[in-house]
Amino acid sequence: MRTLLAMPEGLQDRMFSPAQRERLAEITGIDVSRTVPDLAAAPGEELAEVEVLVTGWGSPAVDAVALARMPRLRAIVHTAGTVRFVVTDAVWDRGDIVVTSATEANAVPVAEYALAQILLAGKRTLAQQARYRRERTVGPATAADPGIGNHGGVVGLIGASRIGTLVAEHLRRFDLEVLVTDPFASAEQVAELGARKVDPEELYARSDVVSLHAPDVPSTKGMVTRELLGLMRDGTTFLNTARPALVDIDALRDEVLSGRLSAVLDVHDDLADDDPLWEAELAQLTPHLAGSQGNELHRMGEAALEELRRLSAGEPPRFPVDGSRRDSMA
Repeated sequence: MRTLLAMPEGLQDRMFSPAQRERLAEITGIDVSRTVPDLAAAPGEELAEVEVLVTGWGSPAVDAVALARMPRLRAIVHTAGTVRFVVTDAVWDRGDIVVTSATEANAVPVAEYALAQILLAGKRTLAQQARYRRERTVGPATAADPGIGNHGGVVGLIGASRIGTLVAEHLRRFDLEVLVTDPFASAEQVAELGARKVDPEELYARSDVVSLHAPDVPSTKGMVTRELLGLMRDGTTFLNTARPALVDIDALRDEVLSGRLSAVLDVHDDLADDDPLWEAELAQLTPHLAGSQGNELHRMGEAALEELRRLSAGEPPRFPVDGSRRDSMA
């Protein structure tokens, strides 16, 4: 199975542990210390024999020019989540190339992060921490506030995506009511997650924590509007581990700076260096920590190894990417 690591130099050492790299070599028979960061610069005779590409973050796009040089290509195994920036329409149009992704593996740490932040938000951690820093006293009112706590609280999940589904499954262990809004999920599907499907207005109005898990596609741009954020009750929290483009950041900033809402933002790529949210007491900004980090990358590497094993054995892939959904995939 002629395989090529089409990825930036050194990425394979991050995605695969030493033991996993040994298995990668055993399955594919390749030199795992070598990658090809630029398909255009690869020797034509090498590309002509390639059957499988292993790709990841920063990999070159597999476009029509590259495909013409790889007539035997039958699979692209992506070690990261979205394949949007690697797999072009030319791949889908050819019709005979299997594409797999480690999206399912990458969803695991995001859901874990979201769960942790949801439970902390139930305690109104940001607001309580800010008050505690100012007053340096526990204060008798904290324990008596019925709005604080995770017993009988309401969590709203925007999107029954892979991550949204995992979060809902995690939340079943707690004494929380879970609401979900997603135009593509039926009420029955949501009920199987232990949640209830509602319209967006009810979700924002009733939830103590609203957690965003929708894909970044044209139809979702700016879906978290000023009007919807305005429905959230005073003291509640908005959590974004999805993409910044989905949120009206001006509206969210106004709500946070007014002291009405708290926000936990793991994605905020477009914030200016002097944006007030950086210093806001009720905003927690983290640098894309929710997605796979450090040793969590090896989970995605393991997913890719399983796909390579299946390809080698002539078995169907475990997590194929459906090219017919390319316009709606994250």
